[in-house]
Amino acid sequence: MSRTEQPEPPSSGAPVATGDDLWRGGARGAEALALLLPLATTCLAGLGALVHRYDPAAGRLRLAAASGLARGGAAEWADLADDRDAAPALALRRGDFVFVAGDSLGTGAVGTAAVPLTGAEGPLGVLSVLTTGHGEPDEAQRSLLNALAGWTAARLGGGPDTWPGAESHASPVAEPVTGPERSVPMGELTAALAEAVTSHDVVEAVAQFVLPPFGADGLVFQTLEGGRLRVVGSAGYPQEFLGLLDGMSLADHAPIRDVLGARTPRFMESRAEVARRYPSMRRVNEASPKQAVAFLPMIASGRAIGLCVVSFSEPRSFSDEERALLTALSGLVGQSLERARLFDLEHDRARELQRGLLPRTLPRLPAASAAARYLPAGRGEEVGGDWYDLIPLSADRVAMVIGDVMGHGIAEAATMGRLRTAVRTLADLEMPPDELFSRLNDLVSDLGEDFYATCLYAVFDPVARTCTYSLAGHPPPVVVHPDGTVHSPDVAPDPPLGAAQPPFETHQLQLPDESLLVLCTDGLVESAARDTDQGLAQLRQILPRATAETACFEATDEDGDIRCLEELCDSVVSALLPDHEQTTDDAGLLIVHARCTAAHDVASLDLPDDPRAAGVARQYIREQLGAWGLGDLVLSTELLVSELIGNVVRHARGPIRLRLLRSRSLTCEVYDGSLTTPRIRHAGHTDEGGRGLQLVAAMSRRWGARYLQDGKCIWTEQDLPPAADSEGNTPRGSATSR
Repeated sequence: MSRTEQPEPPSSGAPVATGDDLWRGGARGAEALALLLPLATTCLAGLGALVHRYDPAAGRLRLAAASGLARGGAAEWADLADDRDAAPALALRRGDFVFVAGDSLGTGAVGTAAVPLTGAEGPLGVLSVLTTGHGEPDEAQRSLLNALAGWTAARLGGGPDTWPGAESHASPVAEPVTGPERSVPMGELTAALAEAVTSHDVVEAVAQFVLPPFGADGLVFQTLEGGRLRVVGSAGYPQEFLGLLDGMSLADHAPIRDVLGARTPRFMESRAEVARRYPSMRRVNEASPKQAVAFLPMIASGRAIGLCVVSFSEPRSFSDEERALLTALSGLVGQSLERARLFDLEHDRARELQRGLLPRTLPRLPAASAAARYLPAGRGEEVGGDWYDLIPLSADRVAMVIGDVMGHGIAEAATMGRLRTAVRTLADLEMPPDELFSRLNDLVSDLGEDFYATCLYAVFDPVARTCTYSLAGHPPPVVVHPDGTVHSPDVAPDPPLGAAQPPFETHQLQLPDESLLVLCTDGLVESAARDTDQGLAQLRQILPRATAETACFEATDEDGDIRCLEELCDSVVSALLPDHEQTTDDAGLLIVHARCTAAHDVASLDLPDDPRAAGVARQYIREQLGAWGLGDLVLSTELLVSELIGNVVRHARGPIRLRLLRSRSLTCEVYDGSLTTPRIRHAGHTDEGGRGLQLVAAMSRRWGARYLQDGKCIWTEQDLPPAADSEGNTPRGSATSR
């Protein structure tokens, strides 16, 4: 029988009990099974459901009720020995959920799922569902089935007289269910609860499928955390009232204390009844916009996790059927909410880990302003490994990096943090992009065969006006020129880190002053509707209009520049990911406004390759710093440069060149043709040398070395005095200008 066909009506000739016969022995048990069977069938999208009553004295399972089966469909299981290999007997012996594949009863089912009904003194019976799905029910379906079994066992645990049809061993078929049970769209509700990932999803499912059939217009979910009640979701209540409830001590909320203590629901048919039974709740009762209230405990894994409150704007009474159905639904909802809360907790921890590993703010540098966006994957996904960074280098150069660790989860987020730390460390060593990638590739390879990462690492030189970069399986950068034209280099990236073999290719771009560099991960440009190339083409189409609308090239100060870049990030994200909650991958975006160094802020001089070089350099420094209005730095700069040039003359080789760079600091660079590395060493009390680099470190804010193809550069940085240049102007990029 297909899932949409109706069960064959009973026909004469078979020992089938009538409706009165079926429920003889206790209205409480009849009510429980009338609710249980259709709910269990719907939970697993099955053909039908059965309940067996266990007779321990005889060692038999007696069929107590069935639903959705034709007459005689369950005759083979009407009376089962508890040592049989049938699904109900197996579930009884194991005391846990079992699934047996195959059409055991010849009904067209693909398998039978069974779960025991366990009371305080042992097994009471077994609930079985004939399934039609593909394979064993998933965890969500099993949780719902266990919740139904637990609720039913509690209703039937009063003794044999609570079981319907206890006097008859006939094979019954349940009567059609009437009343609110029929009007509640159980198929949609159970499907929504099974798909619910977050607590918000559970609240939405209940508000959509439970409130309308009962005519309810209010819903509050409260969880118990450390003796206090926390509101995790609501519908139909003002925020002021929810604020009154959130954080309230359980000891101060008498109705909820009673409900959770007894694990039984409370139904208040009017505000007057609440006031009469719980006078201590006067303040909350008067502030509530509702009249009638159903307080439903949510039980999961044998403990009370919180409360579901269903409320009504008008006083009303609750029928027995409504009370039973709301109670059963609270069991289903409790299991779903507990699963969702566990997901929320893990997801929040992973998200917090990722946020902690990403830069909280991007630095404001003389040659670059930047804004970035990180968008986690949509609903149902864990955090990923996307990251970005902006790293200051010597001589106002800027390193830009964006990457993506493949996969989702805490492990990927942690790997992202390791890679970001490694990139910053290697960048601080002034490594070129291709060499940095070689080191990073070794690191990713050492993590294991399952770890891969894509990455783009670029270095912007504001003096040379170039951007040098390498790609490892990553989308290329997009450049927006000041005139609005957009350019994206057509280069073939190397394989992702972890799968590549050095050497890596190095690419170079010429950047006009005030250009924008746009870097992104594939999650921003790739989706189910477009591939990466199509997404990059769409990005190139979006950028000219978005740049003009945000006036990114018209900002007159640094704060205005940052605001424009932030607006541009929002425009790009909105255009490419209009509904980012539906994306299945994290997305990263980094937009950098690159500012080139003006020619009058750079001075360079070739020096002779002999001891005269220091004297020539000192004379040049006095003249140039005087022209820049930096006379206060002449003495210290002469000492620094004299020491650096002296080291070159003694320990290295030419050609020697001096370069001065004026920005937010004064950078002095001495170039030579040697690859030897200078290092500070401890000089003894009687040593005549070895203190030069200690002097350099003491007199400069920071110093270092970077290596070139034909030599190296030793550089120092000094803070500028709070003074203007000789023309009364503050140099662009200084601390007081932008």
